[in-house]
Amino acid sequence: MNNNVLLYIGRFFSLVLVQVFILNHINFLGYLNPYIYIIFILLAPININKSLFLFLSFILGLTVDMFGDSGGVHAAACIVITYIRPVILRSVFGLSYEFQTVKLSKVGFGQRLAYVTLMVFVHHIILFSLEIFNYSHTLLIAKKTLFSSLFSIIVIMLVLVLFRRKDS
Repeated sequence: MNNNVLLYIGRFFSLVLVQVFILNHINFLGYLNPYIYIIFILLAPININKSLFLFLSFILGLTVDMFGDSGGVHAAACIVITYIRPVILRSVFGLSYEFQTVKLSKVGFGQRLAYVTLMVFVHHIILFSLEIFNYSHTLLIAKKTLFSSLFSIIVIMLVLVLFRRKDS
């Protein structure tokens, strides 16, 4: 089996396990809860088969939903960010994305931060909008989105720096 396939399988399971057994139990002040399992979507290859990628993202979100008894909100948020990922990649990386030469480990910190921030914010706004699903709680949705997004971005950027592959 290809080493990259094994890497992606290992990444999938390790991110789900860390999310489900450790990070889902962090709920500081009711607003801070990091969601780092989306690193799987962030680091997926640019030239991955779109149908396979949507399916894997759905399975990723559904797995987190099954452990968290959250009714499909993670699966929906994962599908949305997987679907809009090419638009965000194109807007952040421009021609590098068009020629499929983007490697997240080789881009500058600013571009990496912009990409992670956009993806996390979109994921969280969808997640909390569907979780709360009430327009009268718009302020609560905004608070949870803002604070969890900031916390998730910090944790994701730390994970990307700490577990960066040396050969890529």
